[in-house]
Amino acid sequence: MLVLGHSAGGGVTDPALLAATRGALSVDVSTVLVELPYRVAGSKRPPPPAQADAAWLAVLGHLGSDLPLVTGGRSYGGRVACRTAAAGGSVGVVCLAFPMLPPYGDNPPSRLPELDAVSVPALVVQGDRDPYGRPPEAPGRTVAVLPGDHGLRTSLPAVTGEVAGWLDALLSR
Repeated sequence: MLVLGHSAGGGVTDPALLAATRGALSVDVSTVLVELPYRVAGSKRPPPPAQADAAWLAVLGHLGSDLPLVTGGRSYGGRVACRTAAAGGSVGVVCLAFPMLPPYGDNPPSRLPELDAVSVPALVVQGDRDPYGRPPEAPGRTVAVLPGDHGLRTSLPAVTGEVAGWLDALLSR
């Protein structure tokens, strides 16, 4: 099962999330798109990481499936999935447009440590013109660079293909 969360300002109808869903379904992986709890509560601003992570883990706990769990999301949703992969029992993480740098400040801190902390296989699908940077390949981490920016809208069929191929390889081991 693939469980995906949306970006900080987005929702579950995000085109990249829907493209990833199509990829998962094409290889018979059921998918759950999660409207993150702060959005359900009516807030437009994500909570502090510890609160977001606790809410994400609570959602995962309510799914109750015996299927292998892969978690992920676009931008902010991918960050949450990275931070909670071990505690949530994920066998893999899918990050669509992982935001390496926050969109503020003159010298913002890198968010690479969140991605580096993932101890299960990870797929990062990133636009080649993403203004928030691009993470490097690393052991256990595949980085697929596609034409486009942070929204990945110009490469949606490629997002579908990357997610499908990666999930198929991960879950057929």
